[in-house]
Amino acid sequence: MAAHKETPKMKSTEATLSAKSTAPKRAFVELAPFDPYAVLKAPLSTEKSIRQIEFENKLGFIVDHRATKQDVKEAVEQLFKVKVRAVNIQNSAQGEKRAYVRLASGSVASDVSADLGLI
Repeated sequence: MAAHKETPKMKSTEATLSAKSTAPKRAFVELAPFDPYAVLKAPLSTEKSIRQIEFENKLGFIVDHRATKQDVKEAVEQLFKVKVRAVNIQNSAQGEKRAYVRLASGSVASDVSADLGLI
């Protein structure tokens, strides 16, 4: 039997496959280590936040605009050695991002706020 001859159509398919395989790979971006001080900018000391500290066991913070709920939770747990139950994020009209952190029942927000000098 005669050997199979390659047709021009087959060659173009092979050229397309080889062009796809030589495409540049996605660059690997190394992430910086987690810095809780970069996430939390300042505590909130408004009337609303003081009321939340006393009655709802919540702390308020101004946070970095790129911070997520998980970032805020990790930062508060690392810096203040408390257990966080929930985090709510709000983008304010002034252009700042606020986080309201509810602490677990074993942690007291008024103790943390006393350490921060709010109460």
